[in-house]
Amino acid sequence: MLKGQLLRIVFVVWVGVSVIGCTGLPEGVQPVKSFDVQSYQGVWYEIARLDHRFERGMDSVTATYEVQPDGTVTVLNRGYVVEDGQWKQAEGVAKFVSDPTLGHLKVSFFGPFYGSYVVFKLDKENYEYAYVTSYNKDYLWLLSRTPKVSEAVLKDFQNTVKELGYSVDELIYMKHTAAMKL
Repeated sequence: MLKGQLLRIVFVVWVGVSVIGCTGLPEGVQPVKSFDVQSYQGVWYEIARLDHRFERGMDSVTATYEVQPDGTVTVLNRGYVVEDGQWKQAEGVAKFVSDPTLGHLKVSFFGPFYGSYVVFKLDKENYEYAYVTSYNKDYLWLLSRTPKVSEAVLKDFQNTVKELGYSVDELIYMKHTAAMKL
């Protein structure tokens, strides 16, 4: 397998993509309403996540979303692989599953395979943080516009996801130290 292809695979599920192409919702989780993709676009820092092989060993993980004229959203996921001392990235595209005012998109990093990207809680006033999952509860992220969030946001995230049945004890908290090495 070529190195470029491997890099794409490493990040493929980071934004909720599963290689089997599931675009549903996890039990008990509903996407936010009145979602504004224009306000959502830009750079997001990963604050916390459940562990997955495609992000293992990475810090300084970010996702950048950019709305395209046709209504799709380009996705650029980027992370610093500490052991290798280098950046890895993957590019994809997102489309709304149905209503563009619902925070439920499907994302693909290769071919016809799509996976759910569900924004289920969001700072709707300023779009400063977002709680994101995929088609099941094995995937979970806390994203922020800044490399750190307040203790109140972090506690709310932990309490909210615990009530929804996510494995809070398994959360990994991101370091953004490699950002200085850009």
